[in-house]
Amino acid sequence: MVRVIAEAGVNHNGKRNMAFQLVKVAAEAGADAVKFQTFNAERLAALTAPKAKYQRATTDALESQSAMLKKLELPAEWHFELQRYAGELGITFISTAFDLQSLAFLQTLDLPYYKIPSGEITNGPLLLAFAQTSKELIISTGMATLGEIEQALAIVAFGYAHEAEPESLEQVWRFWSNPEVQASLQGKVSLLHCTSQYPTPMKEVNLKAMGALANAFGLPVGYSDHTQGLVIPTAAVALGATIIEKHFTLDRTLPGPDHKASLEPDELADLVRNIRDVEQALGDGIKKPQPSEWDTRQAARQQVIFCEPVKKGENIQRSALSTARCGRGVSPMGLWDMVGKIASEAHAKGDVPE
Repeated sequence: MVRVIAEAGVNHNGKRNMAFQLVKVAAEAGADAVKFQTFNAERLAALTAPKAKYQRATTDALESQSAMLKKLELPAEWHFELQRYAGELGITFISTAFDLQSLAFLQTLDLPYYKIPSGEITNGPLLLAFAQTSKELIISTGMATLGEIEQALAIVAFGYAHEAEPESLEQVWRFWSNPEVQASLQGKVSLLHCTSQYPTPMKEVNLKAMGALANAFGLPVGYSDHTQGLVIPTAAVALGATIIEKHFTLDRTLPGPDHKASLEPDELADLVRNIRDVEQALGDGIKKPQPSEWDTRQAARQQVIFCEPVKKGENIQRSALSTARCGRGVSPMGLWDMVGKIASEAHAKGDVPE
């Protein structure tokens, strides 16, 4: 079953009531999990760090990235309240940590799994710490090359198996070179194809890269979507995505960096329904008549029919045989075998041989 993660992210805009409303919307939409972001703005971004282009376009262009993030922090006490509320609504609460201290805090919530954001795929110490939680990991791969993804996986594999930090990157690569180590990530790690642009232009989605990731690493692959609309994540499911992550908001016109590329509540519900429909439509891959087809098969297929009279004891000529929808009788595939045979009984025009 495709896991649908509704990404609330920072779309709470620092307001407690909005954070709770986002959980409710995600649950009502039928998502499997609702995800927030856990970070300390001072640790995450230097005071001089610039904003991304999309952030400058959707927030105060003169404001620093650090100042923007400060207003979007999720207070520690809200995490426990939101997790409890999510549990009451039957949806899983998770959050992404962007620094070691935030990850240590999230461990107190005993989350079922962790999502590693695209921006941290080259953050070796943080990757190691994520793996050392021994939890399932979902790794987004936006902006990354295959080489960077493999390096991240090597560090994650090392972290799953070691409590201490590696002495060098070479030690990590030596450990990773063992095929058994690579195979050990099965059941523990999934990769998400992603394009880190908000919103993502259609020509840069590159859904076929999901296949490249699956072939390269042999791990389950999903898709983290930043396009506008429902088409692309639905298409990703048709291409085999095992996880779909999608930003959502209460209102796309709200101020903030991620609202514009997010779904509104009704759209999120539509997306979940679309995903479940596609999931069912994919089937088991075995080509066979479906249960509902049997009646149509009987009504729509033609059978052999006599198109002119034939006397008993006569040789059946090809000119005496045709096909029509009869609902019973001999398949047209058997028509040629009847030619030249002696009629065991007389047949009128329109008779259906059994």
